[in-house]
Amino acid sequence: MGEKKTAGKRSIRIQRIENKESRLVTFSKRKSGLWKKGSEIAVLCRVRIALLAISEAGKVFAFGSPSVDAVLGGDAGAVPADDGAGWEAVEALYRETEGKVREVAAESARMDAVGEKVRQAQAQAGKRFWFEVDVEALGAEELPVFAMALQRLRENVGRRIEFCLHSAAAAKVGQNRAPFS
Repeated sequence: MGEKKTAGKRSIRIQRIENKESRLVTFSKRKSGLWKKGSEIAVLCRVRIALLAISEAGKVFAFGSPSVDAVLGGDAGAVPADDGAGWEAVEALYRETEGKVREVAAESARMDAVGEKVRQAQAQAGKRFWFEVDVEALGAEELPVFAMALQRLRENVGRRIEFCLHSAAAAKVGQNRAPFS
């Protein structure tokens, strides 16, 4: 069975987090959770909602349903007639989004399984790098993913070579120039 990746749900003392990096991570995660809850309450209760968060750095983050402008605009006090059609579209979009989230999670789990299979083949063959794995050890499901990973590796190496060549050429040109007097 796989190891647990997070500490799970647990109680914490609500007080300022002193470590700046931890504080930024917490802000990002909690903000995402707040946006999700805002979206859920908008769909479940058919309410208009606007959420605003301003980071320590002064960066503004906003969420609104249907939009922040629509909620806070000039007619913010006026509630549109509830004919249901608009909300049905929002609910359908929400269901579609939830479906896509499940698809992404399933694909992520599949990719993790492929990665694990490649790591196992690497360990069994005593290879140092994942790209040295014997493709015969991989199944039909892993091969296309492995081929795409190799292609990405090739492209990244090509970009790095180009960068190094350009940097070396620029440095050489800079060495040959006479300083300004």
